[in-house]
Amino acid sequence: MVDRKIRVLVAKPGLDGHDRGAKVIARALRDAGMEVIYTGLRQTPEMIATAALQEDVDAVGISILSGAHKTLCPRIIDLMRQNGMDDTLVLVGGIVPNEDIADLKANGVSEIFLPGTSTEDIVKFINENVRRENL
Repeated sequence: MVDRKIRVLVAKPGLDGHDRGAKVIARALRDAGMEVIYTGLRQTPEMIATAALQEDVDAVGISILSGAHKTLCPRIIDLMRQNGMDDTLVLVGGIVPNEDIADLKANGVSEIFLPGTSTEDIVKFINENVRRENL
């Protein structure tokens, strides 16, 4: 079997119109040898879950600055689980208050990367946590 590249979907849910951070992360993941699919701005949870399924990704990176993480992230995860994507990492980057982190992780978020996290740390987390039997 030939190893394939790790596939990551980078998504911007909701009405947040700022995507510079998502593009920086997408480029860093690509430069680290991953295949990156960027959905663009203003995606619904349904659009993100559908794209993740269609693209057969190993991880979904959700970039969120709007404060709607407690609503949007659980919905995305629920839709992914309904589609059998139980082994797909769900990563959140952006503005998440410390008091919300435990709840998000309890609801299926694999890791949360706050502002200032190095791209190397994000690449390392993905490389260490994507299930190798999927590659």
